[in-house]
Amino acid sequence: MLIIICGLQGTGKTTVAKIITKVVKAILLRTDVIRKELINNPVYSEAEKQLIYREMFSRAKALLLNKNNVILDGTFAKKINRDQAGKLARETNNEFKIVEVRGSSKEIIKQRLNDRIKDESDGLYKHYLKYKKVFEPITEEHVIIDNVKTIKDLEKQINNYF
Repeated sequence: MLIIICGLQGTGKTTVAKIITKVVKAILLRTDVIRKELINNPVYSEAEKQLIYREMFSRAKALLLNKNNVILDGTFAKKINRDQAGKLARETNNEFKIVEVRGSSKEIIKQRLNDRIKDESDGLYKHYLKYKKVFEPITEEHVIIDNVKTIKDLEKQINNYF
């Protein structure tokens, strides 16, 4: 199974991804971690972002071919990247799911981003605002997780879908 976790910065994608990872016994790949591995001083250009996604898909393909469930954690703001993930799932004969994580108010998201400690993500509130303008709507069938309450609430939502 291939699952992509997508949404804006600060919505709690990684928290949701880690919970789902345990539920479906999957391996988690994060764009933030891969970026840190490949690029010393990221500039977050479109070419750089696509390099990160290509690398993530390459790693995912090897894992899927070895019969692992895989979760990909990234904004997936562009439909083309979501489509690439779907194509990868089909090519490796795996079920494919899209999970969109939505956060609560802008104030809570801003606080989450400002409070990050020991996290690979460099996401700042200005990135959230930028991506909010360019995030291409998800028109494919997908699961929506509302990250507005507690971890227990997240777990309950996730267990309803997985």
